[in-house]
Amino acid sequence: LSSFDNKRFHFGFIVSGNSSDFRFNLNQDTTFNTSLYGVANAPQGGFNLALLASLNMSRHLKLRFVPGLSFQDRGLMYSFGQSSGGVNEILRRTESVNLDVPLLLKIRTDRLTNFAAYALIGAKYSRDMQSQEDVNQQLQNDDILRIQSSNFSMDLGGGIDIFLPFFKLAFELKTEIGLINVLIQDDSNYANPLEGLKTRSYIFSICFEG
Repeated sequence: LSSFDNKRFHFGFIVSGNSSDFRFNLNQDTTFNTSLYGVANAPQGGFNLALLASLNMSRHLKLRFVPGLSFQDRGLMYSFGQSSGGVNEILRRTESVNLDVPLLLKIRTDRLTNFAAYALIGAKYSRDMQSQEDVNQQLQNDDILRIQSSNFSMDLGGGIDIFLPFFKLAFELKTEIGLINVLIQDDSNYANPLEGLKTRSYIFSICFEG
């Protein structure tokens, strides 16, 4: 692929695995539940599927549009004290199927034979298509942890391009950092201890580009 960089546009697809959790702050007012000992992250795994369109802006700069679906699962472990003196741990999971619309800037080094390294930075809008944002807690048998359906995040990462005879292969690692508080504070047993929730994911991707 000696002439790969001469093309203005490139297209491909991306397959990824992710590990997702929350960045959270605890509510300083503990009068709502004196039996709560603490809340801890319980990261969960998922995967992403995306299409790739890349605009060659210069020798070292590429603008990437990578719309796709991300299947993300996050968990929080709540520890409650029992009257018997023990601790009861309850895992609350939030599963999301996100429609992701990111715009990324790719900064690449000069090509060394068939290899090149690159960094990524960009922003993303996500819409959770199975959000429980509109669920009425009073109609639920069990409390659930509800989060907003819309989210904005920043992507930071890097990778290695490998130029093969018929296409370009890339291995990529990035962090997705949520920028807004997505917690819906509805006075439930699991929302009350929290002051705010922001999403976070670590994503490993294999990219195929022609």
